[in-house]
Amino acid sequence: MTSVLDTTAIGKVQRRRRHVRTLTGYLPEKDSEGKEKWPRGEEKVWKDGLRGLDTGVPSITKSIINHVQTSLGRQPHEINDLGAYQAAALSVRDNLIINWNETQLHYSRTAGKRAYYLSLEFLMGRALDNALLNLGLKEQYTEGVDKLGFNMEDLLAQERDAGLGNGGLGRLAACYLDSSASQELPVWGYGLRYRYGIFQQLISPDGQQLEAPDPWLENSNPWELPRIDVSYEVRFHGFAERLNDGSGRAIWEGGQEVLAVAYDVPIPGCNTRNTNNLRLWESKPKRGFDLNSFNAGDYERAVESSNSAAAITSVLYPNDHTTFGKELRLKQQYFWTAASLADIMRRFKNLGRSITEFPQYVSIQLNDTHPTLAVPELMRLLVDDEDVPWNDAWGIVTETFFFTNHTVLPEALETWPVPLLQYLLPRHMQIIFDINMLFLQSVERKFPEDRDRLARMSLIEESVPQNVRMAHLACVGSRKVNGVAELHSELVQTTILKDFVEFYGVSKFGNVTNGITPRRWLDQCNPGLSKLITETLYIEKSVWLKDLTKLEDLLEYVEDEDFRKDWAAVKQANKERLAHHMQVTLGLKVNTKAMFDVQIKRLHEYKRQTLNILGVIHRYLVLKSMTPEERKKLTPRNVFFAGKAAPGYYIAKLTIRLIVNVARVVNADPETKDYLNVFFLPDYSVTLAEILIPASDISQHISTAGTEASGTSNMKFCLNGGLLLGTVDGANIEIAEEVGPSNVFFFGHLTPAVEDLRHQHVYHPVPVEQKSPALARVLNEISSGLFGDRGVYEPLLNTIRQGDYYLITDDFDSYLEALRMVDEAYNDRTEWIKKSIRTTAKMGKFSSDRAIQDYAQEYWNIESTKVE
Repeated sequence: MTSVLDTTAIGKVQRRRRHVRTLTGYLPEKDSEGKEKWPRGEEKVWKDGLRGLDTGVPSITKSIINHVQTSLGRQPHEINDLGAYQAAALSVRDNLIINWNETQLHYSRTAGKRAYYLSLEFLMGRALDNALLNLGLKEQYTEGVDKLGFNMEDLLAQERDAGLGNGGLGRLAACYLDSSASQELPVWGYGLRYRYGIFQQLISPDGQQLEAPDPWLENSNPWELPRIDVSYEVRFHGFAERLNDGSGRAIWEGGQEVLAVAYDVPIPGCNTRNTNNLRLWESKPKRGFDLNSFNAGDYERAVESSNSAAAITSVLYPNDHTTFGKELRLKQQYFWTAASLADIMRRFKNLGRSITEFPQYVSIQLNDTHPTLAVPELMRLLVDDEDVPWNDAWGIVTETFFFTNHTVLPEALETWPVPLLQYLLPRHMQIIFDINMLFLQSVERKFPEDRDRLARMSLIEESVPQNVRMAHLACVGSRKVNGVAELHSELVQTTILKDFVEFYGVSKFGNVTNGITPRRWLDQCNPGLSKLITETLYIEKSVWLKDLTKLEDLLEYVEDEDFRKDWAAVKQANKERLAHHMQVTLGLKVNTKAMFDVQIKRLHEYKRQTLNILGVIHRYLVLKSMTPEERKKLTPRNVFFAGKAAPGYYIAKLTIRLIVNVARVVNADPETKDYLNVFFLPDYSVTLAEILIPASDISQHISTAGTEASGTSNMKFCLNGGLLLGTVDGANIEIAEEVGPSNVFFFGHLTPAVEDLRHQHVYHPVPVEQKSPALARVLNEISSGLFGDRGVYEPLLNTIRQGDYYLITDDFDSYLEALRMVDEAYNDRTEWIKKSIRTTAKMGKFSSDRAIQDYAQEYWNIESTKVE
């Protein structure tokens, strides 16, 4: 006899999902007296073998050498900078894992409430320097690697930025993880382990953006810990059959199953042993190789399932202009939320509590609409797997989730076609329809016969095909909804979610203004300024880094001439560091005596990099019309751009092309090159931002009023003493309230005027020549071929000449006036430095420590718990 496979059972659910024990997250057993029992072997032998932290230089060098020998398998004469970086990183990771284990054991022992932050992006940046600073071991490791014949700066340069994010959304998530650990809050992050990141940005000879894979994992990632014992099956497609027992339950079976495998990244807190976790999921096939197909000679089909599964976590934001791209994006979102919820449910069940107590131990933050499928997924787990009645399950769901909205742009509000959801996730589409029906019935009871309201509030947009409105689903399924700046939160409540505010009341809606971690965005990226602050205030660095309001004491030194000289010297050193970087990496020479004017953001029309480059062209044309003597009176200016455009975003990519070609013409012009230079730095990353931000004199945050939710780069520049040029939008407003209106440069129309201006553009258009002759001249020069490629820029220019949705024609003259005021203010060097000091001093509100405590106290109801 032998065992026989029942082929008819393949793909069917044989039993309900059971709770699977993994190797982590459990407490030691206790004896009859309540003392913990040693699990196996001789306790003394185990305890003698357990290692502590490496904090002294001798133990650090021994640890690094051990990793060179055993982890890398090399000898001293075979090691280079990359190998030395890997060995040093593994040594630091050892310390992190020791603290990580103690932290997780502490959380399990205290059995308190935890929060989980679901974000499709985590733009972490380099980890080695950050970990050393947070551990307080930077000096010791620097001395240690020096004794081994290496330079710490050379080793830090070997690390590649983790390809886990793109823009502000991902960087905010990274700051919040840092602050959660530093504030000793029990918070985990959940994301995806993208094999190729978003893309590596290259610039073609004619100035176009080109996209190449970003193989950031090619040299392995020493900061992650594979968890081979933590994996979950995730189903796609198949069919869902409702049970006719009145329970609302269904059986979902068939289709494709893939494995979600966990990789853990320790997140160290500052000046604490608390080390939290970022758990990333990688997709793998349940069965990776079809041997029958291979043996039959069908080699492509033999690896088809393997390739299909692996594609899910290959790239961040696959281009969704194709049907395949749309399906892959939706697969990513469900794969990630399903695996994360399965993991959260497993950890909750370890507590031995009733499922009805789930919200008392779990809070889940949805960072934008990407993780919204977690709402129907938790309903599926509760109703189908745990036999919780529908109403009770919905009560649990709506007490567990919290939703952060990041945009009021209608075109950016995520929707998914109903047919695609039915095809890919048939059970979830059933649940969404049921949620919608019950929700609309409650709306009808409160607002009888208001059919327009029902249509506006429905989770389903009645288009062809129908679409699921993910922001509506997230709002209905969450306990609280927040915006990320005071103006943005007000706009959320008065525009896109106005009907929901009227239905639920204002108490469901709030504001948590974004923040940034001062550990990375001051101490790590600007060590000179950090040192000056510590020496001036006579406060331990570890103190003010965790209480940024203490920077306000710098105001006492504004009139101190020696302090101002030291402040200016730090800024000049940072300019020279940027110039050196550009010379080495790009072969470009930069005048460090000029004003440094920086705009670094992902490319989008609402962020208005176009307005900036049009202003640069105007400045160039004015310079060309001046005499040499007149030019000498002007402040030389270097204008820096950096940022990526989405691969399918044609207009944004045209803007990059224009910037690059303007730079070619302007920088080569012998009449103007001493007074104006333009630089586009390709492949923008956290590491590049860490060099650009401390060097800035002025930074531009010039989105159309009412379109930028908050912004965080504005906070980073101001924390590093750069002044702000911007519109009255997002967090710019709150920064101006803190630092004072005399220390910022505002321009442009205000939010209440925007819709009227757009109406005028459509129904009562005024030619650009009448609105702004200066802008008309700039546009005509571009069209004439002054910057090459005659005609190629017309689609971009026509967005301004016709419709002008982002109000460039309305704001251009005001923008030029703001630039003139910046020039005038910069010429008074003493007063400019005073403004710079005042700006840094008043940035305490914008620490992500404050923001994460707002979430912890007002939303998640979790408490700090220190690991001793």
